[in-house]
Order: sequence, then structure tokens, then C-alpha cells
Amino acid sequence: MQLEFHQLDRGWERLRARHPARQRRLLASLAESGQQTPIVVVAVEGQPNRYVVIDGYKRIAALEQLGRDTVEAILWPMSEAAAVLLDRSLRFSEPESALEVGWLLAELAHRFGYGLEELAHRFDRSVNWVSRRLALVEVLPEAIQEQVRQGQIPAQVAMKFLAPVARQSLEDCQRMAAIFAQRRSQVREAGLLYAAWRKGSRAVRKRLLEQPELFFKTQRQESKLLDAELLRDLEMAAAIVNRAQRRLAGAAELDARQCESARRQIDRIKRQLQRIGEQLEPEQETHVEPKSTHDDSGTGRPGSRQAGDCAGAECEPIVGAPGAASPFGGSARAGSWGESRTLPAADFGSAACVQGEPGPGP
Repeated sequence: MQLEFHQLDRGWERLRARHPARQRRLLASLAESGQQTPIVVVAVEGQPNRYVVIDGYKRIAALEQLGRDTVEAILWPMSEAAAVLLDRSLRFSEPESALEVGWLLAELAHRFGYGLEELAHRFDRSVNWVSRRLALVEVLPEAIQEQVRQGQIPAQVAMKFLAPVARQSLEDCQRMAAIFAQRRSQVREAGLLYAAWRKGSRAVRKRLLEQPELFFKTQRQESKLLDAELLRDLEMAAAIVNRAQRRLAGAAELDARQCESARRQIDRIKRQLQRIGEQLEPEQETHVEPKSTHDDSGTGRPGSRQAGDCAGAECEPIVGAPGAASPFGGSARAGSWGESRTLPAADFGSAACVQGEPGPGP
């Protein structure tokens, strides 16, 4: 069915965070191919020709940008609350943050009177799971939640860093949120500032929030230094491997015990290089709300909704366990912090244990 925009009630849109990059891709897709997947609506009781939008807000916004005044829709014959819950259970194509789930839970509790146990039953989760997500919504100031909705602050940043800060100091939380919004900070950069704030004294925290540019400048300098040291270490490792290969080519035949010992060492080096390579890989966004039965860490059920007009979900790197020292003179990095290049793991091949059968030359 074709609906005009003035017929649509978009009240549930405020429970979704905006993602500007995804919206740009969707806009390009609709401009090129038109609307491929209808939005989902339910009828408003007692108001003819009025419909509540359950799914498809991004498509509507993109169509408006393109100057359209109608949208293709499919009508679900059920109540508004039932439709929202069904839509949520089918949503596998796009990551859903715990903050967005918290918004949905709060709306269902306030508008439809669902209690904790009923929400836990509806979402197939524990009461504790529901309580934690509702608490996340309650602890963050509404102004910061609105910045998340508008796409100025990623939901991951708000959950991982701003919520813990808000529990200790609302003033610091608001100042940190302003920094993240101004810089359009993603998880990795935001994690550096949060790690330094968490480990700093009151005076250090004040200085961090008053002079964030000085902190990030220091981090960039340290990152360049560490990257250079890492590359030198890897170059030295490659030189040692080449030297070992040349010695093997000129050595006498090795016995079985020596061959076995050499293979063990090669396997150990491979594992170590593999770990380094994994640390250098950019981490993917994984905070998708899984679907499990009364468990907080289950995996989703097989099957997914058709992606439709979405041109793919954007993945963002996720920060590892942060560790911070002095914010203006000491590393706040740990593990895979910072932007880094991906170096391919070395392929040692199968080193021959018999003289005259070496592997590839250096």
C-alpha cells in the first residue's frame, strides 16, 4: 500500500540512534534503485487513515531528502505493542546497542505498563538483564541521550565510557560528552580519554577535560613512537629468521631429535606472530543484542530479516581493556590501542631438515 508521509505517526523513531554513514549509503541506494522493501506500519485505533511506523524510519527520512511524498508500506494486523516486540525479535540485519534496547524497554514500561517480569518474558531474558538496561537509560542525562539519537555520539561510546563517568560525576560526564561530540570521537579515541580520566586524580581529571587537545596530541606522538619501535622489532625478527634459514642451508643433516626441536620452535614463533597480527587487526563492532533464553550472553537464533534498502552496516573498532598512565606524559594505551597498520603474518613454510633442501631464500 502507498501512504503519504502526513499519515504516518513516527513516535518510535526517537528510540533509534542515527548513523550518518549508513544513512548516506541508504540515500544513494534509494536514489539509484528506488524503494525495494516496504516499511512496516500498524493502524492507529480509532483514527482512520492514520498509521504508526514500526520499521522503516531511515527509508522515510531518505525518501524525504529525495523529495518524495509517499512510501510503500505493509500493514501488520496487530496491536502497536505486539508489532514493536515482533519487529525487535526479527531485527538481525542491524546492530542494536544496549542503550537502544533500554529506550525500548523504558517506552514499553511507561506506555503499556509492562513490569520487569513481563518485559523479561517478552524479550526472553532475565529480570536482571532488563534491570541493567533500564538503569543505563536512567543514569545518562537526557541531553546526552539526545546526542546519541542525533548521531553526534556513538551509542557504544555512551555505554562504555559516559555511563560509568555519570555514576561518579554528572558534571564530568557532560564535559566529556561535549568533547566526544565536538571531535566526533569513535570508541578507540574515546576509550583513551576515559582510561586516563578513570586512573587520574581529581586534578588530573580536571586538566584532561579542560585541555583535551593537549592530551590527544600527546597520544598521537606516543603512538608514532610505539609504531616505529614495533616495526624495528619486526624487522629484527625477520632478519633473524633469514639468518636461521641460511644456516640451515649450509648445515649438515639434522637428526630426528633436532628436526623435532626446530619444528617446535617454528610453531611457537608462528603462534606469537599470529597473536601480534590479531592485535594489529582493527576490531569489529560486536555489541549486538543477542537473542537467548534467560541468558545474558547467548547467541542469536538462526535466520535474519532481509536487508532490503540498507547498503550494509558500518563496523566500528572496539576498544580493548584500557590502561592509562599520566595523561600528558605516559601511555594510555594497552593491547591494541591506537591506529595501526595490519602486517601480514610471516609464512615460514616447511623448513627442510636435510642439507641441500632449504626453503625459499631471503
